[in-house]
Amino acid sequence: MGSRVEKAVELFMSGYNCSQSVFAAYSDLFGMDREQALKVSCSMGGGMGRMREVCGTVSGMAMVAGMVCGNTDPSDQAAKTKNYETVRKMADAFKAQHKSIICREILGIRGAEKSAAPEARTAGYYQKRPCARMVETAARIIEETFPELAD
Repeated sequence: MGSRVEKAVELFMSGYNCSQSVFAAYSDLFGMDREQALKVSCSMGGGMGRMREVCGTVSGMAMVAGMVCGNTDPSDQAAKTKNYETVRKMADAFKAQHKSIICREILGIRGAEKSAAPEARTAGYYQKRPCARMVETAARIIEETFPELAD
């Protein structure tokens, strides 16, 4: 198959949303099957439910960070802080490349998205959207942050 970065882009180009593509490319490393990964990350696509808020690729990165360094003990403030610092570092790296982590800003959409219905994945859709680049960026940032996840 190639690298996980390539896998993430391939998932996106096959019709999965941005968040699904990023998270599912790494989910097997955490013992999660593909169907689970796709379901748990589905709602984050389109800037969370197509509301065009935080880019789904950034949410996918945060989900991977949670799997790597998330905490399970609510009293472990140091672990929470480490995770939050990691997510911020990843988001800052994304923002440095794309000027924003907000979906509508990346896509140049003004105002609220009126419909929750996703657009059909056609050749024209992929040509007008920068989302495949966002997926690639997010996967590269994951691998820079967590080199042990790279193939």
